[in-house]
Amino acid sequence: MLFQVYGDTAVYQWIGWILVFCCLIGANELARRTKTGGIVAFLVVPSILTVYFITIYVAAAAGAEWALTNPTYVHMTSWFHYAKLYAATAGCIGFMALKYKWGAIGKSEWFKCFPFVIVAINILIAVVSDFESAIRAWGTTWVSTEGVTLMGGWHNVFNGVAGLINIACMTGWFGIYVSKKKQDMLWPDMTWVFIVAYDLWNFCYTYNCLPTHAWYCGLALLLAPTVANFFWNKGGWIQNRANTLAIWCMFAQVFPAFQDESRFAVQSVNNPNVNLTVSVIALVANVLAFGYIMYRAKKQHVNPWLQEVFTGTKDFEQAMARREDLTREDLAA
Repeated sequence: MLFQVYGDTAVYQWIGWILVFCCLIGANELARRTKTGGIVAFLVVPSILTVYFITIYVAAAAGAEWALTNPTYVHMTSWFHYAKLYAATAGCIGFMALKYKWGAIGKSEWFKCFPFVIVAINILIAVVSDFESAIRAWGTTWVSTEGVTLMGGWHNVFNGVAGLINIACMTGWFGIYVSKKKQDMLWPDMTWVFIVAYDLWNFCYTYNCLPTHAWYCGLALLLAPTVANFFWNKGGWIQNRANTLAIWCMFAQVFPAFQDESRFAVQSVNNPNVNLTVSVIALVANVLAFGYIMYRAKKQHVNPWLQEVFTGTKDFEQAMARREDLTREDLAA
């Protein structure tokens, strides 16, 4: 087994997983369907939380007991959590700028590569974290600032390399469109080939470096945007992913006890052989995805990063069918 889901708390752990999965899907729908929903979720709430976080750390530095015992201060001290929260939120804001064509930047052609840039940054944050464990504790363990025991070894290296390859698997950087109802930013060339490779890599990352959280952020959080993409929001996976990731990071940062101490908490088995197996699977999946992309690019005589390589595939065509009709202004631009 990958996780310690058994015993008296198993029913609560499964209920917790189902609740997180369903709530993330629902929150994503609320945030993506209206401009107001997106503004509240990714501008208003993060602004309030930023004030909250700063207040906690200033008070803690001053020795205030309430701040020193605050769950966010005690359980969520790693640089990774804050980097991930704000990088994901920046992605959501940038995607809304493209979707609603806010200002000159939202209408510009060059800004269409923003999704690639912000996703690459998010992946690199995790890759650095994987390599950090390898460097800190090769063949042994180390305890993070949050008191979590992490293992270092080949599994971190294999998955770190898988993450770097995953960045290269993002194709058609400028192939960004808006859906007809203006509810979604679409990236049609980001098909199941990339999504599966990403999900396997990211699950492995959470399993390696967030063993006490992977049940939720490695399974429920990854499956929520993937399910939405495959069943009703074709082409909108990257927007789904950014939305659900930012929303989950906000929740986890404020209510860390849900994952760490409550009856819903789930630990991974923390077995180096299991970690290594998962890492090898993630690496092989990304190598295969990259190889397939290179095969299609060569066959079509296109640059896979500047041009779309999945034209003609079912996923790509279904996403393009949702694309808004171009106006005369768009054509002139």
